[in-house]
Amino acid sequence: MKNKTLFSWLVACTCAITVAGASLLTSHAADSEEPSSPVPFQLQSAMTPNPLELGRGVNVLGYDPIWNEFERRRFQENFFPMIRAAGFDHVRLNLHPFRHMTETEDGIQLKESWYTTLDWIVNNALRNDLKIILDLHEFQILSKNPEENKTKFLAFWEAMSDKFSGYSNQVVFEILNEPNGELDATLWEVYYKEALAIIRKYNPERPVIIGPTHWNNIEKLDTLNLPEEDRNLIATVHYYLPMRFTHQGATWVGQELRETSGVTWGSEAEQATLLSHFQKVQDWSQKHERPIYLGEFGAYDKAPMESRIRYTDSVCRTAEKMGWSWGYWQFDSDFIAFDVKSGQWVEPILKALIPNSPSLKQ
Repeated sequence: MKNKTLFSWLVACTCAITVAGASLLTSHAADSEEPSSPVPFQLQSAMTPNPLELGRGVNVLGYDPIWNEFERRRFQENFFPMIRAAGFDHVRLNLHPFRHMTETEDGIQLKESWYTTLDWIVNNALRNDLKIILDLHEFQILSKNPEENKTKFLAFWEAMSDKFSGYSNQVVFEILNEPNGELDATLWEVYYKEALAIIRKYNPERPVIIGPTHWNNIEKLDTLNLPEEDRNLIATVHYYLPMRFTHQGATWVGQELRETSGVTWGSEAEQATLLSHFQKVQDWSQKHERPIYLGEFGAYDKAPMESRIRYTDSVCRTAEKMGWSWGYWQFDSDFIAFDVKSGQWVEPILKALIPNSPSLKQ
């Protein structure tokens, strides 16, 4: 969970909607060095009477050099079919667009190079039968200075709402990752409802993910007052408890956790605590009749591997038993599921995530 503020929490998801029609995307040759120009790409259009399930997913590309220099990307085109073949159903794309915005006579605009990269990612995900969540990951800057950055926040969703209006509901919007700080429950409700109104102008049935304040905290779910009439909303929470286990040795946290090591996880009491936490979310979900998406969870690489395996497996299986979808943090960088240098899955983590993954060596 690199560069993320310390108190991230909890969990989960499925989502309700009717699927929309065809779209235009871009294609990119696997061996080329630059994203190609847009060409028509037909998406399958189908009516789905059952809720669209996000299923099992993984967070991708949040801190990849691709956003500044495409040719320096860690994430390669063949990773998309590799993720699908391993048994994942979706990717959660962590976006930091504010630094790629410029002021023009027509208002705030995103750079064309940023759009080209986004098209390459979305196109490849959909072409490989992966749903994709467009997650606005500007939680730090927006939570610290909401008023100063509100124009960018709304401009981003205006742009995304317009751009993806013709795409199928395999493309999902997440209004903001982990609101916190100045974005308390009251102010956050104002912000997400303004963004949602913009989205709904062109995307009336697109699934939209919204989480509570205080880093998508389970204890703040009761402050999340989703519009009752909009049934295409998914509630999300994150789970990294206990932090002393999941963030031991992490370089971006406080000194105490940085200097902590050797903490294990998996006792009966610890598993009971996990179940108790998840049950709170499940109770809220049933009361409000909202699907849950566990958008982030994991244990940092320096935790003992046996405990990381137990923790990851327990989180996944418990979430699945409750009918939630989930997105593991993350594909590469930290908490990794895939070693880019070796081109191999971290098999113990992949097995904990998807025990019957076809990508596991026999």
